[in-house]
Amino acid sequence: MNVAKVLPMTFVMIAGPQILSAIFLATTENWRRNSAAYVLGALCSITIVVTIGFILGVGASGGGPSDGVYLVILALLGFAAIHTYRNRAESEPPKWMGRLQEASPGFSFKLGFLLLGIFPTDIVTSVAVGSFLANEGDPWWHCLPFIALTILLLALPSIALLLLRQRGEALLPKVRDWMNDNSWVVNELVLGLFVLLTLNNLL
Repeated sequence: MNVAKVLPMTFVMIAGPQILSAIFLATTENWRRNSAAYVLGALCSITIVVTIGFILGVGASGGGPSDGVYLVILALLGFAAIHTYRNRAESEPPKWMGRLQEASPGFSFKLGFLLLGIFPTDIVTSVAVGSFLANEGDPWWHCLPFIALTILLLALPSIALLLLRQRGEALLPKVRDWMNDNSWVVNELVLGLFVLLTLNNLL
């Protein structure tokens, strides 16, 4: 099932500043509203970009599989892999994250929209997923599990606080540190898997 093939790409979507921002916002004073606004912004931008990728895939394929679109997908994935590798040593969170402790719901919404909508690896991943599903002849709604799982992963820090309370507060910094140290390896493995799937369909 093609939907199952694209679900691992959700880890590429959230690894890095995306999940780190969700963790930081979950520790703010107004964390419920900030986290909800962040996730809502991400939902809007991911849906828009995936839909654009799907439309481009349908338009390029004429309703059927197209070698040209698969080549474009491979090029996008290659760009994402190179970008991830070149930034692998950036283990410290961006300086602007220091301002998240004073974040408002409006700022959180904009941050979620921008991080998940125009961040290089995210926009490439969303377009690749949408194009891939379109080329496989799947309907647009097959993009929804990918979008939903990405949103669920972004909401995990706030869900952890709701369910675990003090344990969640102790767990979040450990998750943040692990993501800082290992996110680029996870990204490269997932991107490599998707490259193999695309090559299989192309060949």
